[in-house]
Amino acid sequence: MTLVVHQQADADEEHGAAGASERVYRGIMQDLEAHRMVPGQRLVETELALRFGVGRNAVREAIQRLAVRGVVDPSRFRSPSIRQLDLAETNEILDVAAAMTGLAARLAAIAYSAARDRAALDAAMAMLAEIGPQTEPGEFSRARRHFYRAILAIGGNRELQRLFPAIGMHIIYSQFQSPRLQQVRMADYRAIYDAIVARDGDAAERAARGHVDHVRSLLG
Repeated sequence: MTLVVHQQADADEEHGAAGASERVYRGIMQDLEAHRMVPGQRLVETELALRFGVGRNAVREAIQRLAVRGVVDPSRFRSPSIRQLDLAETNEILDVAAAMTGLAARLAAIAYSAARDRAALDAAMAMLAEIGPQTEPGEFSRARRHFYRAILAIGGNRELQRLFPAIGMHIIYSQFQSPRLQQVRMADYRAIYDAIVARDGDAAERAARGHVDHVRSLLG
């Protein structure tokens, strides 16, 4: 009986630690999307622990997860920081984004069923349409994420669903802030939507790749 109690206590402690780490992880990601954190910014363990009300071990675990995802740049000799991209890294991310976004759009167009998918896709577009010039950056990021989740769900490729969130576009949008980016993205998302609804895989892939090309051109 005592062994069972200790095992349960250990499990509860592990669950609590995992929850604390997740809170820090999600908090940093949300701050990055909302531009409360910016690329190049240092992450100080004691400050993050105090802010999120967790222990330093939970902060370290969250930072390790963010480093694996490519969000945080770890350093052996100083505190880690939000990853800051140079031009070569930016173009490498955009190359991957073009290929994967094009594939996601093509698969969605091929698999699209109006009876099954129209409501979810329309809801995603409605969220994007509600975003105005004065909207918080984090709101647009959430709407954008919802749009891509809808496309990935329609396409049904589980490996693509796993890999797609790891593309570093969120870092690009945080580092290169421009009102024109939001305007371009809205027009491009509409073109992707129209091609998917028309079940035109070629057009959907072109629209998705064209979207990434538009982002690249605005970044100079």
